Amino acid sequence: MPQPITPQPGQESVWDYPRPPRVEASSQRVVVVCEGITIADSCLTQRVLETSHPPVYYFPRQDVRTEYLDISTRHSYCEWKGEAGYYHFSLGDRRRDNVAWFYPTPNPSFSAIKDYIAFYPSKMDACYVHDELVTAQPGDFYGGWITTKIVGPFKGGIGTWGWRLASRCRGWLQRRAIFR
Repeated sequence: MPQPITPQPGQESVWDYPRPPRVEASSQRVVVVCEGITIADSCLTQRVLETSHPPVYYFPRQDVRTEYLDISTRHSYCEWKGEAGYYHFSLGDRRRDNVAWFYPTPNPSFSAIKDYIAFYPSKMDACYVHDELVTAQPGDFYGGWITTKIVGPFKGGIGTWGWRLASRCRGWLQRRAIFR
């Protein structure tokens, strides 16, 4: 089981984020660049925060240049948010597959991200939060945005898939010991 990094002043630990995840509004300027084009730029994003994951930023549709996005046939399901659809990025004969996702009918507790669009930083040329270049979350599943204000360790990379189970078991064992 990983040992959480202690956050310094002005930082957040992903181990303090809740499970189930929480949605919160963000007024920080968040930007996505692909093929030299700023395809998303907003100060009205929603952040989804979940234990062990860096934040994921969801952009309101009006702040995304959707003319560069084509709907994908890919779908996925999140136990908390519901069914997601995906977008490809297209510019002339250049295409990047499944670079963004959205929830057309999210579960009620995630209605704040209905039709908002999230981007994988790993599939973009650059993503920024408040002018800071983002590092993509390890792996190719979660799409979290890592900045110097976020500390981990982060789930997603090789060897981290069992963290949730280990965390649940550890919590159960701790609770059981209290009641003995």
